[in-house]
Amino acid sequence: MIAAILLAGLLLPENPQIPVQGASYGDWNPQSFWYEPWGKSGVHKGIDIFAPKGRPVLSASYGVVIYRGELGLGGKVVAVLGPKWRIHYFAHLDSYNVVPLQVLDSGSTVGSVGVSGNAAGKPPHLHYAVLSLLPRPWRFSSATQGWKRMFFVDPGSQFKPASN
Repeated sequence: MIAAILLAGLLLPENPQIPVQGASYGDWNPQSFWYEPWGKSGVHKGIDIFAPKGRPVLSASYGVVIYRGELGLGGKVVAVLGPKWRIHYFAHLDSYNVVPLQVLDSGSTVGSVGVSGNAAGKPPHLHYAVLSLLPRPWRFSSATQGWKRMFFVDPGSQFKPASN
């Protein structure tokens, strides 16, 4: 039974979208994923998508909200469990539009871009990270926090360009 559930989660298609309404590839630095040194966290494990404060933050994929609350550096955050057993982490939000255990479609409004947590005093942005619950051992590295690379996915590399 557990094996069937694990397999089903892996087989679900993901097709992630950029999680800020109206954002494009030019709204974040693709080299910021796993950039070091990065403040107190040491390594930047996601991408920062810059947008005006209050711009809607959208669910990058379908999934279930597993956390909504405040976490020190992240400020107002939402975590969504999506396909492939990946957690989509949205931080520095100005507001929330979801509740725990809410089922989301891709493109559902999660909250809005803000400057909460350690983003205070910086330009408004969404910190977006994707964590895999299933480790990918081939990503291990001897670099700073290199063992964590097994669990993080470069979110910017997951988006497909819009078709014309």
